[in-house]
Order: sequence, then C-alpha cells, then structure tokens
Amino acid sequence: MATFEEVKEPRGIAGWLGTNVARILLALSIPFVAFVVMRAGFLFLRESDANGLVIALVAIIWGVGGVALLYVIANWLVEQLPGNVAQLLRPYVFVGPAMAILSWYLLIPTFRTLWLSFQVQAADRTTTFGFDNYIYAFTDPAMIESFRNNAIWLVVGTSFIVIFGLLVAILADRSRFEVLAKSLIFLPMAISFVGAGVIFRFIYDASRAPGQTQIGLLNAVVEGFGGERIGWLLLEPWNNLMLIGVLVFLQTGFAMVLLSAGLKSVPNELLEAGRIDGATEVQIFFRIIIPYIRGTIVTVTTTIVILTLKIFDLIFVMTQGRNGTEVIADLMYKQMFTFQNQPRGAALAILLVILTIPVMYYNLKRFREEEAF
Repeated sequence: MATFEEVKEPRGIAGWLGTNVARILLALSIPFVAFVVMRAGFLFLRESDANGLVIALVAIIWGVGGVALLYVIANWLVEQLPGNVAQLLRPYVFVGPAMAILSWYLLIPTFRTLWLSFQVQAADRTTTFGFDNYIYAFTDPAMIESFRNNAIWLVVGTSFIVIFGLLVAILADRSRFEVLAKSLIFLPMAISFVGAGVIFRFIYDASRAPGQTQIGLLNAVVEGFGGERIGWLLLEPWNNLMLIGVLVFLQTGFAMVLLSAGLKSVPNELLEAGRIDGATEVQIFFRIIIPYIRGTIVTVTTTIVILTLKIFDLIFVMTQGRNGTEVIADLMYKQMFTFQNQPRGAALAILLVILTIPVMYYNLKRFREEEAF
C-alpha cells in the first residue's frame, strides 16, 4: 500500500476535476444517507408503543451505531478502489461529512444573513436593496452608544479578567491551599450568564423604598453603615462597570486556569539563573515570566475579546439595554425579534462577525507561526 508521502494528486485538469468531484460527492453522501436512515428510524420509533426507556435505548443504538456503521461501510468501499485513489479519498470519508455539515449550518446561514442585510424594510413591510441598514448602524444614536459600550467592555473587561487571572494564578501557585483556592475561583464558571445576571440583579437591587428592608446586598450594606440606597444599575456610566464586574466574576477562573498552566511551564532553571544574576522578583516576573508565557496571555486575551464583543446575556437579563447600557448584540436581538426588522438585525450580526475577524485572523496566524517552529 502506498504511504502518505507517495500519494500524488492526479495530473491534468480532467484528473484533478474528477478527484475533487469524487471528494465532494463522498463528503455529501455520508451526512445525506445518515439523515435519511436516522429519519426513517425516528418515524418508526415515533409510531411505536414500546416502553419509553426501550425507545430511548434503541434510538441511541440506532443513531450512534448506525452512523458508525455507515462510516465503516464508506471506508470499506473506498478501500476497494485502486491504491492511489483510495489514499486520496480516504480522509474525506471522515473529514468531509463534518465539513459538509459545518458548511450547511454555518457558511450558508452567514451568506444568507449577508444577503438579508442589504434588504431595506419599509414601514409597510416592503423591501428594497441598499446600504440603509449599514448607514443606520453608524449614525443612529443608540448604535453609537452601543459601540461605545462595547469598547468599554472590550478594554476594561478584558484587562481586569487577564490581570486578576494572572494575579490569582501567581498567588495560588505559591499557596499551600492551591487546589482549594483555584477551585473556589473557578467555581463561578459553572454558573450560566443568565443565572449570574439574575443573582447580581438581586445584589444590585434598589427597588425598596428608604426605611424598608433592602433585598439588594450592596444597598443593605450601605444602609447598614448609615448611607442612602443607590440605584447601582441606573448610574451612568458606572452601571456599565457594574455589569462588567459580573463578567470579571465569571471569567477570572477561566483566565486563571490557562495562565496557571503557562506559569507551571516556566523552567525553574531559568528563574534560578535570573536570581543568581541579581534580578529581583519583580524583574523576574516582568522580564522572564511574562515573555515566556506571552502565548498563553495572548490566547486568553483574544478569547475574552471575542466574548466581550458578542456580550448579550448579562445585558438582556439585568438592564435590557436601558440607562446607557446598550450593546451591539442586544440591539441586534431587539431589531430581529422585538421590532421585527430582520434586515437591520442581519446587518448588525454581520458587523459583529466583521469585528471578530481580525482577532480570529491574528489567532490563526500565531498558531501557524508556532507550528512552523
């Protein structure tokens, strides 16, 4: 059997075209056949009067086992082809269906959203084509406010998460209670954004009148010290910082775990060499540790940047964009489902995609550079 290095692409346009057509058909055939078979099984089980547990077990065996068997059969069929052709097509038995499904659920909706974003919806629901949705995105006061707020989330939120994550990682690594400390810091990651939003709405609550028992934790503390209640989520622009604090609470554990792993990869010999040369602990941290874990810091930072660009859950649950807390994703949701203006919502979705592309491109470029070494 030919080795991987011996496999060559067919020469000539006809050979190249035939091979790639075969790859595409092979990639599409497996998910198509799997869909047909699984749908037939679903229709059969739906009409069954058997016990629910039995139906669930049969469905699992039918779905998982059936798809696995389909891959085995497809691989066997490819193996029957001549050696060079089989080697060219075999990867597409396994990678092709995943790419086909990804294209169906990701690429096609993206292009459809782009097409929809150029449609302009009038008051009578008639549509024309133009750039009005994008003009709105860069001129409407609510959109300008959302861009400003997203920039605040991007700078303040990302900075605090990375700094706190790095600080906790360093302190925890030097503590006798490292496991306990890291577990407590990481625990908020188990809370969903919606759940955290509900929790912090109670913490920031200011709905009770003066003299009544405050259910908001912060206002209960303030009044306990003789102060007056504060509408934490009504104070502009400080309310944005209150919301960012929830994200910091949730994501510091994520940053801590990755940065802690990076810190543990720093060779002790390198640190000892710095100390022997007379470097202080602060100099060792900034001139040895930080440069050494730069890749980890960049990974954490870019991940949080993407998260802050598309932040939605916390805003929707806690303020619904009122009192100067509007963000792009929240406006997109309102245009789509509240105002029923899908073209305008699609334009905002495309803007979010465009904003994340530079970050994703930088990550991919850095990964390629690291693999090259």
